[in-house]
Amino acid sequence: MQSRLSAQSSWLQSYYFGRAIFSIAWVAAAVVFSGQTGPAAFLLVIYPAWDAVANLADARVNGGLKANPSQALNVVVSAITALAVIVAISHSSFAVLGVFGIWAILAGVLQLSTGVRRWRLDGAQWAMILSGAQSALAGGYMISRSIGTVAPTILDVAPYAGFGAFYFLLSAIWLFATAYRSARA
Repeated sequence: MQSRLSAQSSWLQSYYFGRAIFSIAWVAAAVVFSGQTGPAAFLLVIYPAWDAVANLADARVNGGLKANPSQALNVVVSAITALAVIVAISHSSFAVLGVFGIWAILAGVLQLSTGVRRWRLDGAQWAMILSGAQSALAGGYMISRSIGTVAPTILDVAPYAGFGAFYFLLSAIWLFATAYRSARA
């Protein structure tokens, strides 16, 4: 049992660090390319696509998609979102932000569900639970902005990704510290 927990903790540390690094790089790229339509559009598509791939990889390491229904659904929702962003880009930035808002709500609820399930198995998931809840709230905010009068940009999505990076990094550090304390005990 201890080696499973150790392997799980090690995987989650790497997974959360990887997610944090991607999100930090995405935010930096969003700031750099915010005024350039092509690169910004690519970033807006790649963000939910990356989320789908990351959830798929994590679910596979943790027993597969059947054993992780919230992540399996998150893979589908994120993949559909990437496609919906492609369609929305041709309509307006308001449509893109609306799609991101809906995705943030759905992905947040699914992340919260995954965090609660993992807490029972592995503990130390409070940051992921908070992140899921905040994602759902941010989605509501994005939807409200998508029906506003000021044209949204990729910089309206960047804080969402930034908070995601913060929570993933916090979770990775928390798991690392917990593993370190356990190893020293």
